[in-house]
Amino acid sequence: MTQTKKPLLVLGVTGSIAAYKAADLTSKLVQKGIDVQVIMTESAQKLVCPQTFMTLSRNPVITSLWEMPDWQPGHIALAIRAAALLIAPATANMLAKMAHGIADDALSTYYLSHTGPVLVAPAMNPRMWQHPATVDNCKLLKKRKVQFIGPETGHVACGENGPGRLAEVSTIVDAILKGIVVRG
Repeated sequence: MTQTKKPLLVLGVTGSIAAYKAADLTSKLVQKGIDVQVIMTESAQKLVCPQTFMTLSRNPVITSLWEMPDWQPGHIALAIRAAALLIAPATANMLAKMAHGIADDALSTYYLSHTGPVLVAPAMNPRMWQHPATVDNCKLLKKRKVQFIGPETGHVACGENGPGRLAEVSTIVDAILKGIVVRG
């Protein structure tokens, strides 16, 4: 009996307060039969611990470029295997790094090595989402075929209402299930 290989999704988690929702997202994706490899930024680790994602994904969590278990740089080996990259939540900072090719941590470096589909689910204060720099960065990323899931309009953690709220986990899961491509 041959076992079907699960599609591998790299999930980037950044330092938005919505990072806690990425844990639920990880759980739901694993339940749907997707192999999830989490890469966390330093800021994300101040909000949710890597152990949470390791337990839910059943994979070690990448938190640094400098801790590589093998001879090959981890981000390159991972890029070869991954079907898609999802960054959820995606902060204004990460969107700017992506738009301008800044690779100063494990996630932004991985993004530059990833050649498959890229999806982002932004989450930030409405003022940050509507800032001309963020608007321009998103236009550039869309031109490069980065797919956006949200953001939604509603109440955000700081108490304001407006666009910038992370899309619902079910919406993100549905987008991934419709768009994920298995490399093989």
